This record gives sequence, structure tokens and C-alpha cells, in this order.
Amino acid sequence: MRGFSLTADARREAVAAKGWLRAHRWWLLRRATQLAALGTFMAGPPLGLWIVRGNFASSEILGVVPLADPFIFLQSVVAGMRPSAIAALGAGLITGFYLLVGGRAYCGWICPVNIVTDTAHWLREKLGLTRDRKLDRRTRLWVMAAAGLASLLTGTIAWEFVNPVSILQRGLIFGLGAGWTIIAAVFLLDLLVTRRGWCGHLCPVGAFYGLIGRASITRVAAARRADCTNCGACFNVCTEPHVIVPALKGNGSTLILSGDCVNCGSCIDACPVDVFEMATRMRPREAPALPVE
Repeated sequence: MRGFSLTADARREAVAAKGWLRAHRWWLLRRATQLAALGTFMAGPPLGLWIVRGNFASSEILGVVPLADPFIFLQSVVAGMRPSAIAALGAGLITGFYLLVGGRAYCGWICPVNIVTDTAHWLREKLGLTRDRKLDRRTRLWVMAAAGLASLLTGTIAWEFVNPVSILQRGLIFGLGAGWTIIAAVFLLDLLVTRRGWCGHLCPVGAFYGLIGRASITRVAAARRADCTNCGACFNVCTEPHVIVPALKGNGSTLILSGDCVNCGSCIDACPVDVFEMATRMRPREAPALPVE
């Protein structure tokens, strides 16, 4: 299990200071949540246990609560479809939920493709692969816009034809077939081409939830940033390390306010002196800045 805990070297000092369990607490919670979310969808066909009917794009909990991916919902509107009131309600519920817990928390806590990309990153570290072709993080915004334009021009929900999340879910239940090529491409991109290439630079779903995440209430905070020892562990494990700098090194808010943050808690796990914690926008926003050496 330890091998899949992102960057083992970055956590070594945290394990020594806090013990293995505390140094992997948020990682364990995330994996349990991802597997539970996937399991509720997969339990239906083979077991007849229909806790959730549908898929990650559109579903219904216990036949009562509708859920709909707001990115998919907006594509249907752009495509000229007439979404039902139930679909609109489902999209509203999901949007409201991620406004509370953090938009890109979907990427770190729910999306099953995150397990694929984390595995690629772990293997990359184990093999010592250093090749990293830099991609602009804004590329995912262009991909998101292109998905919307494709929906407009074709009258379809265009992204669903190539969505790795939907392909992976269908593949686990019915067999991947030709869909394995897309999942393999995502894996190989992160392994051989660029660090965190798919989730960090290309995925339009992550880009969309990042826009929601800018206003979300739940945040990670560098609450005790004056205690930072500059070990760099937080930057090594973070999937979006640029989000840490203002909160850790700045003089203003201790909250990580960037919509790119996935609220994964990896920085909390990895920090040997417990600089970081989960917080909300209602917490005190000022703290002593990190001393300049």
C-alpha cells in the first residue's frame, strides 16, 4: 500500500515524525472515497444492488435524489437539447455540493481516472523518469471550450464520446474493448511525457470544476506557516504545487484560494511539522508569514 502513496521520499520525514498512519491519513480517505463511489455504480449490474443508478455523468440515488454532472448538463444546453427539470436539479445539487467542499475535490476524491494517473506518477517516480515536456495549465481551458464548441456544432454531448471517466466505468462493468486505448493514452502521457499531464493540463472536466473551486468554502490552509522548515515535502506531493505559494510564503491569507487546488490533503499528510490543515473561508485569514532567510 505504501508504494502508491504518491512520492514516498517526500513523505519519509513525515512518517518519521508522525507515524505511517497520520502521514497517509488523507490519502487513505481519498482512496476509500474513490473506491466507494466507483463501487456504488458497479454494484448494480452484477449484484442487483442499485444504490445508485446511472453513471458519473447522470445518476439517481435510491431512485429519489437526481445527480447530473454540470459540465455535461451545460454541453447538452449548448447542443440545443431541452434538459428536463430533473436534470437541471441534479446539476444544481452537484454544483452546490462542490461549492461547499471544493470544485476540484471531484478530481482528487471521486474521479476514478485519478487512480490511473496517480499510479502512472508513482511508477514514474519508481523508474526515475525525469522527462517532463512542459504544458500550459491553461490548455485544459481551451479543451473545455473546444468540447463546448463541438457540442454546438454536432448537436451532441461531444465530450462523452471520449470521456475517460465514462469509458473506464463502462469498461470495468462490460469490458473496455477499444476504449482501452484512451485509458492507456492517459496513463502513458503521465508516465512518459509530462508529470501530471492529464489532470493538471488537459482534462476539461477538471478545468470546469476549477472554475467552481474558486468560490468554494472548504479550503486547505497553511495555518502554521511560520513553523515551516522549507523541507519542500508539500511541493513534492502536490499535484498543483503552484497553488501553495501564496498561502505558505505570502503575507496575506493562509488559505489556498486557487481553483486549481484539488483539496486532496496530500500537503497535510506530507508536512512533518503540521503546517497545513483543512479549513473554511470563515477561519481567520491572517497568520505570521514565513520568515525570509
